[in-house]
Amino acid sequence: MRRCVQELGSDEVADDALLDYYLILAEADGGDPGAPPLGILVEEFVLCDDYTAAAIDSAEWSAAAGAWRSSPASSRDIRTDAHLRARVTAVSRHDAGRAYQAGGGGELPQEAEIRALFRERQPLPAAAPLDLGTTGSRHYRILFAGEPRDLGSIRSALRLEPVEDPADPLARVVGTATATAAGHDFTWELRRIGPGIAWCLDVTVRLGTGPEAPIGELLRHHRQAIRGQSLIPVTIERFA
Repeated sequence: MRRCVQELGSDEVADDALLDYYLILAEADGGDPGAPPLGILVEEFVLCDDYTAAAIDSAEWSAAAGAWRSSPASSRDIRTDAHLRARVTAVSRHDAGRAYQAGGGGELPQEAEIRALFRERQPLPAAAPLDLGTTGSRHYRILFAGEPRDLGSIRSALRLEPVEDPADPLARVVGTATATAAGHDFTWELRRIGPGIAWCLDVTVRLGTGPEAPIGELLRHHRQAIRGQSLIPVTIERFA
């Protein structure tokens, strides 16, 4: 049975920004990340020990109320409501802190304090990986909602080689890349699921003899690179 925990423990990564931050802006702001936000949504994926996602923890600060609350509904809505998603901007913790101060919140709480507000969990569909007869390999899919702001930046960050013309709305695979880390061979490709519907990053891992931590690190790095371009991660699945 897979064990599911918070995404990263405090002793696993020496980084003070492990959570995902989003600004929720008024419609008139036109998505300007410098404008005082109506709210700030902070999230963390709950991952199983094979790096698939089991749930999303979240908390939201409202400028109008001047208070924080657990907010699984907001996590769900920014992934299912395109109108709301257009008012959501992914930001770094630093930029979230600046917006928090501009909105009258003062100093942004430390991440341990924010985690203490994760009282209601948004569960994600879970299923055991399929047996595709690919012993020694894993196949992951990171699903994203929305449309990218700058596809070129994603291709650069993920070192994608072009496969099909990304300007073609009917193109499916827009880029692919390979790498080796800790003895594992990785291949990933960015796919358009449908025009204006969703995107996904498919990652194949051919397992070597090294530790598995680089698998989680690569999945997180790629998810964050794509999240920064207006695509909101929905889940992390594994097919084999």
